[in-house]
Amino acid sequence: MNELDGKVAIVTGAGRGLGRVEALDLASHGARVVVSDLGVSAEGAGRDESAGQSVVEEIQAMGGEAVAHFGDVADWQDSKAMIQTALDTFGDLNILVCNAGFCRDRMVFTMSEEEFDSVIRVHLKGHICGMRHASEYWRTKGKSEGKVYGRIVSTASEDAIFASTGQPNYASDKAGIIALTNSAAQGIAKYGVTGNT
Repeated sequence: MNELDGKVAIVTGAGRGLGRVEALDLASHGARVVVSDLGVSAEGAGRDESAGQSVVEEIQAMGGEAVAHFGDVADWQDSKAMIQTALDTFGDLNILVCNAGFCRDRMVFTMSEEEFDSVIRVHLKGHICGMRHASEYWRTKGKSEGKVYGRIVSTASEDAIFASTGQPNYASDKAGIIALTNSAAQGIAKYGVTGNT
């Protein structure tokens, strides 16, 4: 028996890098996984669903269960649909790993408004959208059933503290993610849900 047998996880940004590793690891411990990935490059450009679909196939090849979701985690309705994908496909949601993001590195004196806004949007808003809809589900379920098994895992960086010179946008969103997750964790703890960064 695996530690996460019967549990359902969503991992955002799961098509590549850290998100891919997290999705595969959760599946190896028995979780059924929603692989959420918009398929953009490391700079946030383009769109290619093959990376997310490839991770679904890797999980299935190792005997696990997975489904892809190709919505935008920083879009309120797409994020709600991501949560609904877990519920419709697997009947529950237990773990939300917020990991999607990209970088647009620039010195503060050369950064454009779009370079700042786009990074804040995908990282910080991308975290709150998923948390908002997942926590609503857990709160409703917790009110009717008592405590639930819910876990939020957010992805931050030491840049939140040490603030890399060429990443004022990234450092800002990572600091915001820490505060956001701490606030969310306090608000949903009574339902049995934890939040960690």
